[in-house]
Amino acid sequence: MVICWLSLTLSTVFAQTYLPKNMKKPSILKPGDTVAVVATARKHLQDDFKATTELLKQWGLHLKIGSSIGLDNHQLAGTDEQRAQDLQNMLNDDSVKAIWCARGGYGSIRLLKHLNWEKFEQNPKWLIGFSDVTVLHQKIQSLGIQSIHGIMTVNIPRATPEAKETLRKALFGEELSYEIPSHSKNKVGRVQGTLVGGNLSLIYSLAGTPMDLRGEDLILYIEDLDEYLYHVDRMMMQLEYKGLLKQLKGLVVGSMTKMKDNDIPWGKDALEIIEDAMKPYAIPLVFDFPAGHIPDNRALIFGSKVVLEVNKDKTKLVFE
Repeated sequence: MVICWLSLTLSTVFAQTYLPKNMKKPSILKPGDTVAVVATARKHLQDDFKATTELLKQWGLHLKIGSSIGLDNHQLAGTDEQRAQDLQNMLNDDSVKAIWCARGGYGSIRLLKHLNWEKFEQNPKWLIGFSDVTVLHQKIQSLGIQSIHGIMTVNIPRATPEAKETLRKALFGEELSYEIPSHSKNKVGRVQGTLVGGNLSLIYSLAGTPMDLRGEDLILYIEDLDEYLYHVDRMMMQLEYKGLLKQLKGLVVGSMTKMKDNDIPWGKDALEIIEDAMKPYAIPLVFDFPAGHIPDNRALIFGSKVVLEVNKDKTKLVFE
């Protein structure tokens, strides 16, 4: 009897963490709308937002600067309560149509216990960012809502025109698709699924939480920065052991930037580690997708249905 109850309880918990198959798309932006900038993690002090203001002006949008910008609490942009309150205000503000994270680093995960998502669920808006913002993406996807993996305001001065233009297209609901040359390590195939993911270290750290990535027909995107190669291997092994890799319809690998090694080399680079981990799975595999900790960080709509087509000479990713 106890065993049956435990089995039912565990199955219920896992069922609750599965991502919805059809995620809600926030309202597309239109000229005159307001975009708010907040700092959910590292402090953001040395920015006059001239580049941000000019870019939004080109797009016909207005900027609202959050109260967390300019706060200084050691590494973070103010206390957890201050950062959370700023984000909460923007989530609840009907005049704000999109929330743009100023930068990453570390700290977004500390806000989750302070936030109320009830009004956001009723009236979702775009949240934009990458790296540490993966925490917020996975929380939002657990609510059944789409979000945008893309450049943050700190990245604007060195971002490529393509990175900025694809973000604009995502926000304004224009057609978004990519066609890039294929990498020699790619696995060919064509699949349809829901795009999710973000920073590999954050995906790894959220395992077992309500934000864990679990579901059907998932196409996973990953990228990372400044990690030891053995740690990349450990993270891929964890994704295998928790069953995520066998659930995937496809895997898209963005930039693996500034990877580190020990005095005694690991023996494989980051792409080889990922390739090795994916050998048991006959699914499309894409390397060197233009997204992540690079200037050409092109926008991805997480929670969107996509078609991934990998051929020997080119890769296509088309958003629904």
